[in-house]
Amino acid sequence: MFSKILIANRGEIAVRVARTARRMGIQTVAVYSDADRDAMHVAACDEAHYLGGAAPKDSYLRGDKVLEIAKHTGAQAIHPGYGFLSENEAFAQQCADAGIVFIGPPPAAIQAMGLKAESKRLMEKAHVPLVPGYHGKDQTEAVLLAEAIRIGFPVLIKASAGGGGKGMKVAESEGEFLAALASAKREAKNSFGDDNVLIERYLQRPRHIEIQVFADELGHCVYLFERDCSLQRRHQKVMEEAPAPGMTDSRRRQMGEAAVAAAHAVGYVGAGTVEFIAEHDFATSGRFYFMEMNTRLQVEHPVTEMITGLDLVEWQLRVASGERLPKLQDELRINGHAFEARVYAENPRNQFLPATGPINLLRTPVVGADLRIDTGVRQGDAITPNYDPMIAKLIVHGENREQALQRLALALDEYAVVGFTNNIEFLQRVARHPAFVAAEIDTGFIARYADDLLPPLPAPSDAALAACALAEWSAARDTSRAAAIRASEPATPWAMADAFWPNQPESSVDFVYSQGDAQFRVGVIPRGAGFMLALPNGAACAAADFDGERVTLTLGEVQCRAQVLRSGAHRVVLLAGDRFEFDALDVYAPPETDEGHGGHLTAPMPGSVVSVLVAVGDAVKKGQPLIIMEAMKMEHTIVAPLDGVVEAIYFAAKEQVKEGAELVALAVPTTA
Repeated sequence: MFSKILIANRGEIAVRVARTARRMGIQTVAVYSDADRDAMHVAACDEAHYLGGAAPKDSYLRGDKVLEIAKHTGAQAIHPGYGFLSENEAFAQQCADAGIVFIGPPPAAIQAMGLKAESKRLMEKAHVPLVPGYHGKDQTEAVLLAEAIRIGFPVLIKASAGGGGKGMKVAESEGEFLAALASAKREAKNSFGDDNVLIERYLQRPRHIEIQVFADELGHCVYLFERDCSLQRRHQKVMEEAPAPGMTDSRRRQMGEAAVAAAHAVGYVGAGTVEFIAEHDFATSGRFYFMEMNTRLQVEHPVTEMITGLDLVEWQLRVASGERLPKLQDELRINGHAFEARVYAENPRNQFLPATGPINLLRTPVVGADLRIDTGVRQGDAITPNYDPMIAKLIVHGENREQALQRLALALDEYAVVGFTNNIEFLQRVARHPAFVAAEIDTGFIARYADDLLPPLPAPSDAALAACALAEWSAARDTSRAAAIRASEPATPWAMADAFWPNQPESSVDFVYSQGDAQFRVGVIPRGAGFMLALPNGAACAAADFDGERVTLTLGEVQCRAQVLRSGAHRVVLLAGDRFEFDALDVYAPPETDEGHGGHLTAPMPGSVVSVLVAVGDAVKKGQPLIIMEAMKMEHTIVAPLDGVVEAIYFAAKEQVKEGAELVALAVPTTA
């Protein structure tokens, strides 16, 4: 077994690998970029070494620098995690040449499965079922269009190299194909340095089922059952579960053996995942097709760990050191059900575009045997545009799917991140949606139930407003008391902060909150041991007990518990499974005026301009593409919100822009 390994990654996966290594008595070396000097993974390892600039190409993709550090520190092996160098066959070969173990498959296996077109040809030889498509080397527009027509629309265009939803576009018709092709090629080139694509039939209401495989150097290969990864947005996974709902023992065996055959076909060693796209009724009469193999540890591996009781990172370390697989196929069992929800910094109501900013407040459920949180950030850290915007993975386990889903919903109720938009409320709605509860899942689930999952922000209830106002009243009172104690004359009311109202019990203190254009006023009047409240829906008597951020509130005949999180002006109230977000207003501040943006288009996210599709003076129609932006290697098209004429363009291709930066100004024609 190794005595020291280098973890060539960052964030939660680096922390995850370090945790297992420490348990096994293995020393760990972290590497970090300019953006990660004080990151959680740096603190999790025994030593840390600087790689380079914040951009991945200047740091985490510097294989030469990583190897140099490994040699300098005496690390015997390198764990690449996922992403970055994990599926880079050249780096794996460089490790072998340097006498350092790459904790992953052989370079030849990475190469074979890394190019989707080549992997499809190999799978065909191994009799693994394939989706009808084109995987050829001729990448001219004419050939690709002809093949798409042959396959039949809709078709899926996919980057041959890489994954993660990057370089993946759907063309519903012949008229959409060339624009979708151009976009897929740009993303593929930017993400993987290779703009080759393949084309496949786009299945209607498909399931995304993947099989975890593991092989050792002695010829043993097993499948550790399946994961259902059908819940996706932007072709990227949001929530995973294991085992797959509706899976039968016979179909599980059939898919598992197909996955093992795929691994054997390329001489695989280590942890890998064979991904299948399946017809909705695949578990009974439907078919399944090989999609790709990820030659690394998957983001969603914890759900497999939860249902098997195994540590897959430990398996990786043992196999990489030359040991036999800890268990063979007839020794593996499924125990219960598990879910993984990915908590992201993103705005679900704005096409799930990534968000950035500091984590001002972070509150999580209590971890235990059936609840796990894998994360690489802490309160006070920041989500930056340089890396994936995932905050954490929330993993729960139950005796069955119903119990696991209940635990997931309750855990999400206790999860809160303040500082930027995130998807926690969205995940809550998914976990409680009747169709999801009934396991009626496919890759189109989010789009189909968008109105249910992404409704307008709920207006704060009287109970939420009362809890928030009373929490603020209590905090101000405590501040006043502390100031009085510190003062030379604590009995003097003027020594107290905001003494004009805490010392006058009959005076009403007003708190004003806003959500969009709506405002909500709450008046608080202390009365004996309780309060009289003036709420939007009428007056009410209230009593409250305070414990930090937690408020036990009695409002009329109803008693409830709330958690009130405050960061700057932003307020988040967690109340009986509901989440309310709004802002506090300074009632004494002068009102601000807003001239409005009219035809001025702003950046919905921080990123870079890929291309500008119009020029000053052009007449444009509503919905016409104007600018293509890229953030975190995903493209977003800025379209005209109305008919008009381009008055000004403020950025050119390859320039960086901040969220909210003005991109284009449109002059709106006036009618006589």
